[in-house]
Amino acid sequence: MMPFSPKPKLNLQPKAAVLPERAKIMLGGLELRPDLSGALHVPDMNALIISDLHLEQGTSLARRGIRVPPFDTIITITILEEVITQFKPQRLIFLGDSFHDDEGETRVEETLMRRLQKIAIGHECFWICGNHDPSPPRNLAGHAADHILLGPITLCHEPARLRKDEFEICGHLHPGCAVTQRGRRVAGKCFVADERRLSMPAFGAYTGALSVFSKPYERLFKHDETRAWMIGQERIYQFPFSRLS
Repeated sequence: MMPFSPKPKLNLQPKAAVLPERAKIMLGGLELRPDLSGALHVPDMNALIISDLHLEQGTSLARRGIRVPPFDTIITITILEEVITQFKPQRLIFLGDSFHDDEGETRVEETLMRRLQKIAIGHECFWICGNHDPSPPRNLAGHAADHILLGPITLCHEPARLRKDEFEICGHLHPGCAVTQRGRRVAGKCFVADERRLSMPAFGAYTGALSVFSKPYERLFKHDETRAWMIGQERIYQFPFSRLS
């Protein structure tokens, strides 16, 4: 694993790619494909972006007296392996909170850690540090940073104040939304974006969602330009902000 530097910048440049217009988000001139898993495929970069794995969340909760089935890590890693097999990316970019706490890596079962190591060794991995895991992984290959540059877009854990002509993909907030249609209210995790920022849903098996109407989202998005991509069981549904409830 490369030595950790508190504030390195990694500037990754795109390769040429032409894909159909459907099922994509455009940000900073890059085409982004939201996936049912909560991952974000960037075909121009041959990259897959994943946010908030929160591995070992179950054991962390157990330490606080909250008993939940200890299966979140195996479920999350299995889904991650399936998504990697589907998209076959060269680069994997984790947007922080990969572990639920800074000691989470030490609690991962040996067989599961070997699966994680295989993923890390087999790809160009970038580990962005989060508020739950401010230290870089100790036993996983890759580059550690507090943010990286993906072409014109800054990738980070927590959203930052954007200056003119800046673009951002962030995690941390675990966005979720709801819509009411034909008298039925449906809610789920979502990607939410306007013309300058995209907030990623949490990938972890035990992670929940925070409504995009909650206080942390205030002033992050221009509502007249904002859309949500809600994750359903079989497809992703796109809604303008005005349709959300």
